[in-house]
Amino acid sequence: MSAAEYGHQELTRAEVDASKGTTVLEFGATWCPICQGAQPVIQQALGGRQLRHLQVEDGPGRPLGRSFRIKLWPTLVFLRDGQEFARVVRPGTAQDLAPAVAQLPAA
Repeated sequence: MSAAEYGHQELTRAEVDASKGTTVLEFGATWCPICQGAQPVIQQALGGRQLRHLQVEDGPGRPLGRSFRIKLWPTLVFLRDGQEFARVVRPGTAQDLAPAVAQLPAA
């Protein structure tokens, strides 16, 4: 199991909304055991694809997570040119991610 490395950078919602291409925002926390346990499934599903995958540290007072109404970790928000097209909450298996991954550009 690989460790989650959630960044401390504070992206703004305006920066996310203005982003181009495909981006996956993964909201969670480094200390979260559910986030840690989901890493192998997430890496397997997203590996080798042409996209930006940003692990965003979330928690109380973090405005980006609140703007996406994140309630549980990990939550993956799939964006195309800044617009959400899919969301997966607490993936435990590849099947949980399959519908969102099917909408990604080819690897």
